[in-house]
Amino acid sequence: MNIVLGHLCPLRPVRTLAAACTLAILLSGCESVGTEGLVSSTAPPEISGPAASAIAGDMVSRLAEQVGPGKATVALKTDTSPFGQALEAALKGWGYAVVTDQKTDSGTKVIQLAYAILPFDGQVLARLSTNSVEIGRAYTITANGATPASALSLMRRG
Repeated sequence: MNIVLGHLCPLRPVRTLAAACTLAILLSGCESVGTEGLVSSTAPPEISGPAASAIAGDMVSRLAEQVGPGKATVALKTDTSPFGQALEAALKGWGYAVVTDQKTDSGTKVIQLAYAILPFDGQVLARLSTNSVEIGRAYTITANGATPASALSLMRRG
């Protein structure tokens, strides 16, 4: 009995797999490197405020699971994009102190944080990177914000 798998599999899982593979490739890090080995932060300005807030809120909650909520000061590059502003607000909402001028007291534990928001195949791929952990996820932009379209990708650095 011959079964043609192409007729049994709907297109959505294929797109989700493609997004997950692309996210894995992006997480492997073939981009320009910023300070201390992290990828430079980028976010397209066309992402709406509600979508940026939804993505930032979800990603920061996942970051807090990995590094602990409010345990350190987070250093970000100054960014006026909707996502940059939403990320800073979400970090503060989780109890993190946020610095953008890269200056802190000598005894303060600082987490360098970089991010990337990339449009891909009708979705948005989001990534947060620190020196110890990198997380990523695909999102579908909706009229009211954004919803996760993939599982969370997690990479720990040793």
